[in-house]
Amino acid sequence: MAVWIQAQQLQGDALHQMQSLYGQHFPIEVRHYLSQWLEGQLWDVIDLENPQEEFKAKRLLDSLIQELQNKAEHQVGEDGFLLKIKLGHYASQLKSTYDRCPLELVRCIKHILYTEQRLVREASNSSSPVGGMMDSMSQKYQQINQVFEELRLLTQDTENDLRKLQHNQEYFIIQYQESLRIQAQLTSLATLPPADRQLREPTLLSKRATVEAWLTREANTLQKYRLDLAEKHQKSLQLLRKQQTIILDDELIHWKRRQQLAGNGGPPEGGLDILQSWCEKLAETIWQNRQQIRRAEHLRQQLPIPGPIEELLNDLNSTITDIISALVTSTFIIEKQPPQVLKTQTKFVATVRLLVGGKLNVHMNPPQVKATIISEQQAKALLKNENTRNDSSGEILNNNCVMEYHQATGTLSANFRNMSLKRIKRSDRRGAESVTEEKFTILFESQFSVGGNELVFQVKTLSLPVVVIVHGSQDNNATATVLWDNAFAEPGRVPFIVPDKVLWPQLCEALNMKYKAEVQSNRGLSEENLVFLAQKAFSSSSINPDDYRGMTMTWSQFNRESLPGRNFTFWQWFDGVMELTKKHLKPHWNDGAILGFVNKQQAQDMLMSKPNGTFLLRFSDSEIGGITIAWVAENPNKPGERMVWNLMPYTAKDFSIRSLADRISDLNHLLFLYPDRPKDEVFSKYYTPPLSKAVDGYVKPQIKQVVPESDSMLDADGDFDLDDTMDVARHVEELLRRPMESQWSGQQS
Repeated sequence: MAVWIQAQQLQGDALHQMQSLYGQHFPIEVRHYLSQWLEGQLWDVIDLENPQEEFKAKRLLDSLIQELQNKAEHQVGEDGFLLKIKLGHYASQLKSTYDRCPLELVRCIKHILYTEQRLVREASNSSSPVGGMMDSMSQKYQQINQVFEELRLLTQDTENDLRKLQHNQEYFIIQYQESLRIQAQLTSLATLPPADRQLREPTLLSKRATVEAWLTREANTLQKYRLDLAEKHQKSLQLLRKQQTIILDDELIHWKRRQQLAGNGGPPEGGLDILQSWCEKLAETIWQNRQQIRRAEHLRQQLPIPGPIEELLNDLNSTITDIISALVTSTFIIEKQPPQVLKTQTKFVATVRLLVGGKLNVHMNPPQVKATIISEQQAKALLKNENTRNDSSGEILNNNCVMEYHQATGTLSANFRNMSLKRIKRSDRRGAESVTEEKFTILFESQFSVGGNELVFQVKTLSLPVVVIVHGSQDNNATATVLWDNAFAEPGRVPFIVPDKVLWPQLCEALNMKYKAEVQSNRGLSEENLVFLAQKAFSSSSINPDDYRGMTMTWSQFNRESLPGRNFTFWQWFDGVMELTKKHLKPHWNDGAILGFVNKQQAQDMLMSKPNGTFLLRFSDSEIGGITIAWVAENPNKPGERMVWNLMPYTAKDFSIRSLADRISDLNHLLFLYPDRPKDEVFSKYYTPPLSKAVDGYVKPQIKQVVPESDSMLDADGDFDLDDTMDVARHVEELLRRPMESQWSGQQS
């Protein structure tokens, strides 16, 4: 069902959120009348950070305007006449708004469609199996919104009290001036004759007594009003601080945690729209209360009355400044993290955002953000407020960026589009730690002024840990460091402490998340796969998953110590499997054609009960990024006896010459994929089509794989070494890749 049809069925707060997406920047009528067209465009293919994409955005803007004009022209009847005028007006309005900045239109529409989809999804999920979780989230959101309503009422109440106090104080000052005037008249009586003085003095004395009595009484009333107002402000600030703690220390921290897990392949962290709307409400309410407290302070200075109010107002001022400072500094966040494995001399991007920038009008004086790379020790010192000014661990090119305000979405952000790490300065490493275990972080810092330079904030935020490499060969070990950190770092830790050992089920969760993301597959690691990995990790033969639930794995076991009898670590083996599957085997993994995580003995046990020609695919134990074919057939040396044969592992290099499906097609003795599926049924859709007829009299050579029929290439375990048979294929492949001229010139010389 179209999103717009579902969006119109939203109710309550979700409907209000949907309606608030629209306005002059993009009228809701345009969404309604062009709903099908809008949802059919490929908005996501446009990279908003790439100025070269502007021509695509311009084309979409022109198409949108054309669609509106077409819709307007087809309106008939009395109602149609008015709609025709309105749609024509919207076409002109959108053209004038976005003609010079078409990427902003794309940003606006992507924001609208994403939010609508989220609102619809949340509404539909409330009746799904995960509805309980969504209900609890909705309940939490409802509680937050209820507190905002309570704060709104409190702020309105203190505003009314403040106006009443101001009115009463103004009347008090008028009466005080009246008392001064009476006193002046009494003083002037001394110059009058005694008879006149006796005539007028009693009346003036009576007036003075009445006014002074009223002033004394009213001064106490004003003092009580001030104290009551201060107490109400205290209550507001307590509730504000509590609400801010929930939003910043719970919701924003959860978002950052989701962002961290997304670095391991977890689900996307989600947009910041709801968080920004909450933070903006906080900023608005805090600022209103701050202005009220300042006005109360001004009234106190205008009419000083002895009492505790001065100290109370000072405390309120200090508290509200702390609250707004915490809000501004905490909402300066990294929306798009820099890559966590960072190669020197390589371009990278990042985006930082201030969630309250629009409400506090920070963009009126656009701040500049600077990016610096610092070490783990420097990050620790920074968080302890030790002086680290001008300290860095390297040089980043293009590391300054001005924050820009995007009117359509109300976001204030700095998009670093072209940074690169020119050089890195490493620290002395500890013990067995390698360069790929050393963690850095990108520090983003800026300065914001709020309220016409009333308040100036120095803000800083640290990226997720970054491992710096200088060569691609370091990538897999650096990825291990990042994976471990993202998976097991605790909130609020000292940079960048992680546990040295974790429970095996925790590591399984991280490995499964990473595997599914890298292979881009919904088929993750099964319990049997994880048992196989546990056997490998702990050199165990147990096939019972419960035996591993309480076991722990250390970082050294994960990626520092080699597996028994091998020259590679557990992670290096697992990473090799992921890379091979991602680049060459993904469709077969998704089809369930690759068992993969099976050892040689298990494969033999499984195949021996099956007919001859049954085969399976398993990842090599002895080689990183290798996969082998095991099949059951007759033993040529012992008639009547069957055995399991194993091809020497294929690697990415082999599959760059000939695909897995074609290799399986070449081997006629492979008949059934375990347990009993005819191989053509599984693999034929991936076979390379037969060669076409000769072109210009030339026949194109064909590479084909064969397995020798003799047992001269068979080792004691029934393993075939195909290196010799593949030499010819590789040689042909190399010849075909060489430029023709160089081949002939080589022969002529």
